[in-house]
Amino acid sequence: MTTTAPERAAERIVAIDLLRGVVMVLMAIDHVRVYAGVPAGGPDPGVFLTRWVTHFVAPWFAFLAGTGAFLHGIKLGDVRALARYLWTRGLLLVALELTVIRTFWTFNFDFAHYNLAGVIWMLGWCMIFLSFLVRFTTRTIGIVGLTVVLGQQLAGLIARLLPGPLGSILYTGGWVSIGDGGLGVLYVWVPWIGVMALGYAFGSLFLLDSEQRSRRCLNYGLAATGFWLALGTAAALTMSGGGGGEGGEGGAGMPFWMRLLNQQKYPASQLFLGMTLGPMLLLVPLAERAGGRRVWQWLTTFGRVPMFYYLLHIPLIHVAAMLVSVAREGSVNPWLFGNHPYWPPEVPPGYQWSLALLWFAWLLCVVALYLPSAWYARLRATGKYPWLSYL
Repeated sequence: MTTTAPERAAERIVAIDLLRGVVMVLMAIDHVRVYAGVPAGGPDPGVFLTRWVTHFVAPWFAFLAGTGAFLHGIKLGDVRALARYLWTRGLLLVALELTVIRTFWTFNFDFAHYNLAGVIWMLGWCMIFLSFLVRFTTRTIGIVGLTVVLGQQLAGLIARLLPGPLGSILYTGGWVSIGDGGLGVLYVWVPWIGVMALGYAFGSLFLLDSEQRSRRCLNYGLAATGFWLALGTAAALTMSGGGGGEGGEGGAGMPFWMRLLNQQKYPASQLFLGMTLGPMLLLVPLAERAGGRRVWQWLTTFGRVPMFYYLLHIPLIHVAAMLVSVAREGSVNPWLFGNHPYWPPEVPPGYQWSLALLWFAWLLCVVALYLPSAWYARLRATGKYPWLSYL
């Protein structure tokens, strides 16, 4: 019996799990960095690259979440069922960000004065918005996504006209005062809804044969990477650093290669997204060929259970940081119970870890996450608990 393209797309795509696994592992580097007290970028090459390599995480996460939504829709075979799944899962993710995940980050319960709108918040809202878009054709959704990404500055103009915190949540980000406390908006809605919409449209490529898909991925990946290289080089040569990354005033004083890589993440600029999504698209054909190999199985396992991994890795890293603090200082530093990761209290003098310790702690945490992730992946694969698809 010949398997049709929709049936093949409904099956689990190992290449997507592999790429998502890469994202999960890279993400842990940045979250160890938070508790290590190491700055988010700067002129030191080691610190700069430790932060830069994690810039691929949010774009790949949002894009592949859109691709996963498309493939889940093929499996369901019902647009209304897909829309219902997206908005209910989106609401769940937003709720988790503002409650469970917030507590994992801080190990305190001072909800009245601090909360964080992080990457899971962003993914949740994007899924809610995508639940309305899925009623349109895949081509239309792709056009909407590209328009949002390329025309994102229009959202900045609109944000200035919106009342209360809506402008900050839409595009500008920052601290939103709520009573005596507030919400730290790290990830805004725009351009991320565009990224997820592009990922959803990209999912349609898995209805094509592998040769056509590889050719499309190559073309799209080269276009996005070339866009970043051309405009980013021009910006770096004028000392603008591509519009202001995380290394200071637009990267002024940095060498050329740093200025080229130093793109704006909050909100994610067009050059930032070209720099991060372009290489991912180029890697898709390679991931398809490598995904089935045993050597990559551990990454694929993480990619099969991204939400479970996410919920587990934050408290694990936080506890690991407490153990390091005890080993170095004789007790747990109170700073570790501050409001991480966006607006923590100032890093105490002498607390900052070396990069060697940061990377060693990261490796130990990733290794420790494998067995529980593998167990959960097997549990989900049994199909006995359909509600686990929401996590």
